[in-house]
Amino acid sequence: MLELEGAIWFRAGSQTLGGKDRIALLAAIAEHGSITAAAKAVGLSYKAAWDAVDAMNNSAGEPLVIRAAGGKGGGGTMLTPRGEGLVRTFRALEAEHRLFLAHLAAAGQRLGGDGGGNAGDGDAAADLQLMRRIMVKTSARNKLFGRVAAVRAGAVNDEVALALPGGQQVVATITHESVETLGLGPGVEAFALIKASSVLVGVADPGLRLSARNQLPGAVSRIVPGAVNTEVVMELDGGGTMAAIVTNASVTALGLAEGVRVLAIFKASSVILGTMD
Repeated sequence: MLELEGAIWFRAGSQTLGGKDRIALLAAIAEHGSITAAAKAVGLSYKAAWDAVDAMNNSAGEPLVIRAAGGKGGGGTMLTPRGEGLVRTFRALEAEHRLFLAHLAAAGQRLGGDGGGNAGDGDAAADLQLMRRIMVKTSARNKLFGRVAAVRAGAVNDEVALALPGGQQVVATITHESVETLGLGPGVEAFALIKASSVLVGVADPGLRLSARNQLPGAVSRIVPGAVNTEVVMELDGGGTMAAIVTNASVTALGLAEGVRVLAIFKASSVILGTMD
């Protein structure tokens, strides 16, 4: 007897964006209240789970996962109402998908069924768009979503200002041809990719003056030391995170620790812009 099986995947053109792995991580966080336990439940390392959480929070433009008081080691993790709604919507889609397969296997017709699903929070369309963002995978550690605030044309390169949900801006310098190809203009939704190795960390100082176009204020939220280098994760003012790779000596020299006010510094030429069709 033949049986139909399937899974929900998201695609943009010919590119496969991903499946349910990150939603499963959100659900595990809701169930266990611990990033360590959630990572183990879905088969991820602790660092990979936090990287995924940072990427999802940045993609959403608002926190989906937050630290909670108490818990093992002094603090657990929990979903925000937005994160809970996203999980509910995905589960509703999975239920509809299973119903679709059951109808298809039983009768070979009624391909669409009668719908019947309800995401439960009245914001299913927005959740679908958010899922597209979350499933985008790139090698760049930092991925920030926003809308184009302005495009300033130049002789060869254009300067594009991307407004982030929290009120800050990321400025990118890209070719005029790229601006046209991506269809960038005021109000267009886009995302910025910045490699962690391109981000410098500076201690916030009113007298600090730098030539780098992007200087985003925030505070250190996590430090992951290594043998030679350290990953410093900064929570930006207004929301979102940025990760930087710096030497262990720099961490000591700057006195970096959780809560220390810093600047995430990177050149406009280090920013890659993208759009989702």
